[in-house]
Amino acid sequence: MSQPEDTTQCCIAGGGPAGLMLGYLLARSGVRVTVLEKHDDFLRDFRGDTIHPSTLTVLQDLGLLDSFLKLPHDEVPELVGDVFGEITPLADFRHLPAARPFLVLVPQWDFLDFLADEARKLPNFTLLLGTKAEAVIEEGGAVRGVQVRNRERAWHIRADLVVGADGRHTTIRESAGLPITEVGAPIDVLWFRLERDAQAHPARTGGILRPGAMLVMLGRGTYWQCAYVIPKGSLETLRAQGLAHFRDRVAAIAPYLAPQLAALQSWDDIRLLSVQITDLPRWWREGLLCIGDAAHAMSPVGGVGINLAIQDAVAAANLLAVPLREGRLRASDLEAVQKRRQWPARVTQRAQVAVQNSLLSPLLARPAGEHATPPLGVRLLQRLPLLRRLPARLVGIGVRPERVRVAPHPPVQ
Repeated sequence: MSQPEDTTQCCIAGGGPAGLMLGYLLARSGVRVTVLEKHDDFLRDFRGDTIHPSTLTVLQDLGLLDSFLKLPHDEVPELVGDVFGEITPLADFRHLPAARPFLVLVPQWDFLDFLADEARKLPNFTLLLGTKAEAVIEEGGAVRGVQVRNRERAWHIRADLVVGADGRHTTIRESAGLPITEVGAPIDVLWFRLERDAQAHPARTGGILRPGAMLVMLGRGTYWQCAYVIPKGSLETLRAQGLAHFRDRVAAIAPYLAPQLAALQSWDDIRLLSVQITDLPRWWREGLLCIGDAAHAMSPVGGVGINLAIQDAVAAANLLAVPLREGRLRASDLEAVQKRRQWPARVTQRAQVAVQNSLLSPLLARPAGEHATPPLGVRLLQRLPLLRRLPARLVGIGVRPERVRVAPHPPVQ
């Protein structure tokens, strides 16, 4: 028996930043859109919580920035590092040519809820929570829809375009037979949350570097979101040494956290992010496009993955909204999205690889407690404040930022 079918113009697998932003932009432009999110809500901890100036400018283009900034958030005008005991400003965002020259720290679920609520105001936008995209539907060598399932049933959604925005563990890309290239990453990251003592703890957001260790601390008002960097594949060795040993390692580089570290009672309180950097040589097939982490998984270095994914979504909407709305989408339109976005993704990845190989790997290989002085690049940032604008530009705006070019349009009946 054939399965029941729904139809839409664009079906997007994945309700993350790329999927929801693309869904909103296409629906705003008159395209009928269905977004599939396999979870029942967006409430998942230890996701990227940084919204960069490039994304704030996109929100300004859409008239949503003031509403977004009414959400509880923290504004970070500069990133500051504690490098071998010396406090060093690393990136100064205050001079960026952006709608708001600062990073915004906001729980990703709040950002996604905000986008979803705005998109639901559009009559041709549908968000299906608790609905998993299982595989693409192919006919005549082209993708024509998606097999989907929720708790109650399974069915097909036929679409002029299927978008894989379902992250680095994408089912859409794999079911479509698009192979990836592993670029490689020498690090993993352990995420955990600690209470923040406003009286005893520093106010800055940034990283602490010591021989053999690196800790990134994102200030979230009443708590820290912490990322402890470890060599790739070394978690089991760390676990074998015991949780008390791990707490001691963190306290050795951030002694003021010692009272709060007692809250880490189990390894279940610590989440592993297995870092991947991947490249998809071809992002598209007829009827299918991959964007965001499904096309180019990023390292957490710089925290730019979310913002690159949103830039992909903006570029895709700029190039595809009108052909989709008018029913004349061609494979060359999908190819144009890859041509537009693959270069900035690769440049960013190469910069991340350079940081990992030249800074992080040698840092983690050094014996703990060894005497060290800040490297030349850090000393230059200390002495020449103008240089801090360069990392701010790379992190805050990135390579080839996108602006919203496609105008609002009523849905086609």
